[in-house]
Amino acid sequence: MTDQVTPVDSDTSDASDIPGKPTSASRTTLSHIMSHNDTNLLGTVHGGVIMKLVDDAAGAVAGRHSGGPAVTASMDEMAFLEPVRVGDLVHVKAQVNWTGRTSMEVGVRVLAERWNESAPPTQVGSAYLVFAAVDADGKPRRVPPVLPETDRDRRRYQEAQIRRTHRLSRRRAILELRERRVAEGFDD
Repeated sequence: MTDQVTPVDSDTSDASDIPGKPTSASRTTLSHIMSHNDTNLLGTVHGGVIMKLVDDAAGAVAGRHSGGPAVTASMDEMAFLEPVRVGDLVHVKAQVNWTGRTSMEVGVRVLAERWNESAPPTQVGSAYLVFAAVDADGKPRRVPPVLPETDRDRRRYQEAQIRRTHRLSRRRAILELRERRVAEGFDD
């Protein structure tokens, strides 16, 4: 977690007094050419470099959508599908998939293409991040609802709701387990 904001992803859509924003209003693409400085011991681009690009693009989208600062609350389902090599031009495409009262899920696709070839880019990764909008004091603040524009946007919105349900269920189950362990005398 980049910054601590509570509650994380526990809000519900109740922003009827804030005008919504269409998905396209904050969608962005961040492009970067990979160099030798980005490689791991295997000679391919380090996963952490890709994750930073993902977080940067998602943060820009979250800030645009919310109209101010937003911090990373969680990253889940980061998938690396193909290795990225030195000389690849990486495109990180991000958009808000879902919004709650103070949080947003941002979906990210990572594409790579050889800098000197005209072949179409290949998808090399994807991730889902939850951002919380914060005010100047670091306290959660309301975000505008996202307005899906296309069938694909509506599908992403529905899938984001499923992921949110799973995140909240997992968090509840873990907290219940910890409480039971404490009640049983385990001090871990």
